[in-house]
Amino acid sequence: MTKQTKPKTKKAQLMQLLTRKTGADVATISEKLGWLPHTTRAALTGLRKAGFEISTEKPGNGKPSCYRILDKSVEETG
Repeated sequence: MTKQTKPKTKKAQLMQLLTRKTGADVATISEKLGWLPHTTRAALTGLRKAGFEISTEKPGNGKPSCYRILDKSVEETG
């Protein structure tokens, strides 16, 4: 088992959160990166504009939307 190093930039940390199998919601991203929710949503928009395909899953029942990066070229950009 290899130990993964923590990404250095906030963008790399965000992309790491979004590439997890379960993805991440705005509250989780905001907490991990120390951002306010509107900053997190702006960063998601920035990734979309940069060409990343981000899926939004809305589970319903009052649960928050979950975001994931679908584009596999993330490892190259990191």
